[in-house]
Amino acid sequence: MAFVDFLLSLPLLQTSLVLLVILIVGLYIFLTVTTIRKPNLHRYDSEKYFLTGNGDERRPFPELDDPSSLSLSLIVPSYNEETRLPSMLDEALAYLEQKKKDEGGSFTYEIIIVDDGSKDGTSKVGMEYTKKYGHEKIRVLTFEKNRGKGGAVRMGMLSSRGKHLLFADADGATRFSDLTKVESALNKIAPDENTPAISVGSRSHLQDDAVAERTFLRNFLMYGFHFLVWFLCVRGVKDTQCGFKLFTRSAARLLFPSVHIDRWAFDVELLYIAQCLKISIAEVAVNWQEIEGSKMVPFWSWLQMGRDLLLIRLRYLFGLWRIKEKSN
Repeated sequence: MAFVDFLLSLPLLQTSLVLLVILIVGLYIFLTVTTIRKPNLHRYDSEKYFLTGNGDERRPFPELDDPSSLSLSLIVPSYNEETRLPSMLDEALAYLEQKKKDEGGSFTYEIIIVDDGSKDGTSKVGMEYTKKYGHEKIRVLTFEKNRGKGGAVRMGMLSSRGKHLLFADADGATRFSDLTKVESALNKIAPDENTPAISVGSRSHLQDDAVAERTFLRNFLMYGFHFLVWFLCVRGVKDTQCGFKLFTRSAARLLFPSVHIDRWAFDVELLYIAQCLKISIAEVAVNWQEIEGSKMVPFWSWLQMGRDLLLIRLRYLFGLWRIKEKSN
């Protein structure tokens, strides 16, 4: 009561300032208590190795800090994807094998299927491709527990060998041959792997058609999410959520060990860090179609991402999360 009487005795402006200070201090305390300061880079012992397809023989994954030894690493985050994964892999492999022939064998690649704690036969499907194409081309990283799409992409990137690193969704919603356009855009802003740069696939050119087909609620949530992305985190990128992004190895080294978000909003934090570090970003229109079986629950997933956007901005603003600066 004494504190309330004290507030009432103050002029309106001073009262407002006191309440604002209390709000900021309370928010800081709440964020400090609820924030995990460091990204989750922990691996269970089984997650450090991949099976070669030759019985139970296993070998350790390489590290992102190692020099590149391939042209491209494709990371495919997969959760309960035994049904949709084969068609995506078949399309990707047809493109990659043709590219290898066209370039006279100088082009090399690997595909890392990251099984994000699936309850179905996702890893089994992946291992069938390992046995068919060999472990130099296809590797399966199986998580002990579900981490989320962001966590799956991060660990796949940290286990890769490519000069360029692409992550693509397991549903095959983006036409894989559009990698040609995405890679061309990356090469224009990054002449070599030592130049940090990103080329992101974009569905923004399809937005008008999507608006016409969606319900009012879904359009409202979509526009609200886009506004929050622009207002809080990332500007200049029209589509932050398309699951088709290509990185130079140096960009991946800067970004993925620093990303905290494990769920759907990880793309936004990734691009937020990139813009803070002044990493060049190209955005390229890609062909995309909706595939049945999405793991997103439209209403709740959008709300969760909106909450994560606000927390991303506040945690960096209060210094609870920090961005590792580029070394000279």
